[in-house]
Amino acid sequence: MSAAAGPRPDYSLNATRRSRELEELAAGGAGACVDVLVVGLGVTGAGAALDAASRGLSVAAVDAHDLAFGTSRWSSKLVHGGLRYLATGDVDVAYESAVERGVLMERTAPHLVRAQSFVMPLTALTSHRNAALVRAGLRAGDVLRLSARTGRATLPGPRRLSAVETLAAAPGLRRQSLRGGLLSWDGQLADDARLVTAIARTAAGHGARVLTRTRALSLAGGEALVRDELTGQEIRIRARTVINATGVWAAELTEGIRLRPSRGTHLVLRAESLGGLRTGLHIPVPGETNRFVLVLPQDDGRVYVGLTDEPVDGPLPDVPEAPESDIGFLLDILGSVLDVPVRREDVVGAFAGLRPLLETEGTTRTADISRRHAVLTSPEGVVTVVGGKLTTYRRMAQDAVDAALTAGRLDAPRPCRTSRLPLVGAAPRSALATLAAPRRLVERYGTEAPAVQALADADPQQAEPVAAGVRTSRAELLWAVRHEGALDESDLLDRRTRIGLVPEDRAAAMDAAREALAAVADRV
Repeated sequence: MSAAAGPRPDYSLNATRRSRELEELAAGGAGACVDVLVVGLGVTGAGAALDAASRGLSVAAVDAHDLAFGTSRWSSKLVHGGLRYLATGDVDVAYESAVERGVLMERTAPHLVRAQSFVMPLTALTSHRNAALVRAGLRAGDVLRLSARTGRATLPGPRRLSAVETLAAAPGLRRQSLRGGLLSWDGQLADDARLVTAIARTAAGHGARVLTRTRALSLAGGEALVRDELTGQEIRIRARTVINATGVWAAELTEGIRLRPSRGTHLVLRAESLGGLRTGLHIPVPGETNRFVLVLPQDDGRVYVGLTDEPVDGPLPDVPEAPESDIGFLLDILGSVLDVPVRREDVVGAFAGLRPLLETEGTTRTADISRRHAVLTSPEGVVTVVGGKLTTYRRMAQDAVDAALTAGRLDAPRPCRTSRLPLVGAAPRSALATLAAPRRLVERYGTEAPAVQALADADPQQAEPVAAGVRTSRAELLWAVRHEGALDESDLLDRRTRIGLVPEDRAAAMDAAREALAAVADRV
């Protein structure tokens, strides 16, 4: 793709394309029966749509809401190497994580994933024995990196820091009893929802019909009844095989799925609350040997602090809320290492996500449940993929499509090739560095950044930020409506951008979102 020409038409998701493709399916005919129907457009569902479409299969992928509406937008924004799973003995899961991290960072999405440094401060709360265990774990994680063939230039190695070096990286740490720190590196996403958007658009570029606001009402091996949530029209989509990738809601469409959902909560802080933080932090949870609270600086002047791991019972909400108990827990752990603790009033936002963990016999805590994924085929031939985590989405999708081909007795024209298939906007880092666009745009749009910048250059109003104190430009909202499938204000503010993580910023940017939607509607 040319850096200056913008997206090819077949990579663009928008309201016009959605309506056309829904009409094609509703009209019936030879082209209305697809090889693979994917239900759910989180990271795994979008990944399955891309995997199947890139194998040469016809694909329709539907979601009742929007791209990355559920769990996939509530992560820690990390692409991590599985160090925690290594500590719990899940060597296979740890190795798979390390491999998939390398795939994202070096081949499929180098524009969206970069190396992030982390420091674990060594304080009186961390015994010398525990510090030695963590240091050994970091060295083992570096062996994982090597075995996964991820280059040292991509992820530097771990090392011990002096107290002076630790304070230079994190000036807000409490100096008393600080004896140094442990430095490590991992992968950080510019944004998890943007990764899902890039995967879905790449799937569309390979011919997949990507249909948001399209609710699956029932599934069978050969078809699904779906409803267009914008018009109320119900249609039947015939498919040779069906993949249920709805995560924690999978049991609502397929019987026999037993999950133990877990809630992970994050706080949103302004960067100034943490006094010049230059690195991420790993803060040990007291009484735990392999659990940490993460402090995650973002490129938009915010810092995320997370995460919890609490079981969730009862009906599952579409948008979970962060309870005060989780917020208090995270503030307490954060305050254990800071010179000036963060106050409750410094928390400008909070978000919570639900993990679709498989129920495990004999395991009482969700924190102890394996993050291994599973692919299950129902007697009716519906393939369900559950468990896992964002980092390993590509492998989960590959396994789900393999199972779907078996269930549907299909032969794909080509083998799986997603481990080497760049997502839209991807390019080698050397090429990304030469693009004529601001770095912030390159890290979010990759090779499309110059096209986004061109919108701002052509109209001074589009170059303006959407609200005071928010770095997102009006051009980015316009781009999201034209090319990224945004259909309403929530799509723009809560998923294509993450302005909505701070309610005050969301309210301030609402008028700009409405103007972007109106500007595109006026052209149709």
